[in-house]
This record gives sequence, C-alpha cells and structure tokens, in this order.
Amino acid sequence: MPNSSLDATDIKIVTQLQNDGRMSLADLAAKVGLSPSPCLRRVRLLEKAGVITRYVAVLDQRAVGLPVSVFISVKLEKQKQDLLDKFAKTIARWPEVLECYLMTGPRDYWLRVVVPDLAAYERFLKTKLTRLEGIASIESSFALEQVKYTNVLPVA
Repeated sequence: MPNSSLDATDIKIVTQLQNDGRMSLADLAAKVGLSPSPCLRRVRLLEKAGVITRYVAVLDQRAVGLPVSVFISVKLEKQKQDLLDKFAKTIARWPEVLECYLMTGPRDYWLRVVVPDLAAYERFLKTKLTRLEGIASIESSFALEQVKYTNVLPVA
C-alpha cells in the first residue's frame, strides 16, 4: 500500500497513532469511527505495507542526560560509492548519531549527534568521527535552543 493510497480512515488512524502509539485499540477505533475488529485489520495492513514501521517511546534528551545537540556537516575527499557505503555503515553503529543524511550541495553528509557535554563531543570527534577514512572536512554547530521538534508527519 503506497502512502499515496491512504484513504481518510487510514489517515485518521496514523494521525492518532503518531500522537499516542500506546492508545488502546478500543480508544483508537472510537476516535476513527470504526469497531475494534476492522480497526485492528486496518492497523495490521498499515504495518504490513510499511506505513507504520514501529512503535517507540520518545524520550526527552535533557531528562536522560543528553542535553547537547550538535549538527555536523561532513565533506568526503571523494564521493566514491565504496566510501559512501563505508561511511554510512559506520555511522549507523554509533548511538550518539540520531540522524544522518546524504546531502546535495557543498557537503556530503549532515548528522545530528547528542551528547551529555562538550567533553563528550570532543571524545566523539577525536575517537570516532575524525578517525574515519576519507573525510576531507568536518564542521560542527551547537544547538542553543530547540524551537520545534516533531516526528509527526503531516499526512492529513
């Protein structure tokens, strides 16, 4: 089921679940105007189609001792497929990296890293990122304030 084929009821379901993934089936069914059995069937179809990929608890990074967000742009020496693959595979293993994007423009990658403090970021930089083969340059920017954060997609 491609995303573009979501009907109004599917959109209601995913909208509700994006806001509260722990909602009971009975509550979800009532909010979207279905009985529980057809609602569960639709949820299972959305999961099977890959529209719903997983259910998670969203944590407050400050509350768990990771108040520092660093946005890092990385330029590689060359954009060869093997270097791109190696970089992506390595970055995927590092828990400090919450997001990593292959970019267009003057930089090759954009990363969002969370750490407890500046010293932890320095360790991350020195023991991990700068040791990766093929990096030409790294630029870091520290977030001063989070103005908006959401993981709710505007499907409606």
